[in-house]
Amino acid sequence: MAIQLYYFPSPNGQKISIALEEMGLDYEMLRVNLLEGEQKTPEFVALSPNACIPALVDTGSDGARIEIFESGAILQYLGRKSGRFYPLEESRRCQVDAWLFWQNTTFGPMMGQLNWFKRASNTPGRDPRDYSYGIGRYRKKVREQFGILERRLAGRDFICEDYSIADMAVWPWVDKYHGNVEDFSQFPHTVAWRERIGSRPPVLFAMKLGFEGLPTNSRLASQLE
Repeated sequence: MAIQLYYFPSPNGQKISIALEEMGLDYEMLRVNLLEGEQKTPEFVALSPNACIPALVDTGSDGARIEIFESGAILQYLGRKSGRFYPLEESRRCQVDAWLFWQNTTFGPMMGQLNWFKRASNTPGRDPRDYSYGIGRYRKKVREQFGILERRLAGRDFICEDYSIADMAVWPWVDKYHGNVEDFSQFPHTVAWRERIGSRPPVLFAMKLGFEGLPTNSRLASQLE
């Protein structure tokens, strides 16, 4: 059975579609429409207790069913399964894990908080002044995180020397939300890194998946050209 990926085309979902395409793994994409609340159905919550995408189902080498939620855990599993983009050497793997966890625990959540306060302040019937503190706080936090990434990428093509699941985790957030910093050009190493990864054919294909009217199973790049 091919891997089943429960997916919506948000940055957390796109991490996994990028990894699957880069690793050349066969998978079936099952779209979970967040806009219609499908992530809150009992069936999906049984698979992903946090009611968040992505989630993944696979069959292990022993025939046992494997269920995984949380994007970082999924990326680690796919790296082990494919033997790609997740180094075997402990020192290098620890570096990848550290930056993967940074994205999951800090970079992504700070961005998510800023996005929430910005949306809330623009909601009809709400007073934008009620959200100004949150916007200011998380805009500062996001800029600090971009600074961390910028310093890490100085003199490097990728976050952990070689292209890895750490890059795959961080890149969709930077690609979609780099406008959350006032002047993205002030982070030239990050700008170049975003362009470098965004030009990879598997990434270009993966970013097209999961939208209405487009194929949702893997290896259909020819149909999207």
